[in-house]
Amino acid sequence: MFIAMNRFHVTKGREEDFEEVWRSRDSRLEQVDGFVEFRLLRGPEADDHTLYSSHTIWASRQAFEDWTRSEHFRAAHRDAGNTKGLYQGHPNFEGFDVVL
Repeated sequence: MFIAMNRFHVTKGREEDFEEVWRSRDSRLEQVDGFVEFRLLRGPEADDHTLYSSHTIWASRQAFEDWTRSEHFRAAHRDAGNTKGLYQGHPNFEGFDVVL
């Protein structure tokens, strides 16, 4: 299995807007071979942001990489430019191969 995470520093006061983007998004993940599970995680608050992480579980690293090259991926990220001001900087990607 493979876990893919993106960390977002969401601008203080924009948390509900950020969560709504994810609630209303047409991710199409359920249609992708190898997709297992998705979660959006809300973490600790700092002075100027709240930490969030998108968390997906895949059957394998290959399944995740295949998705990143797919039309489903392009469609899910088509409106990514419309999130200006919701978070600070770029998301920070972290990928993990499951050991146990």
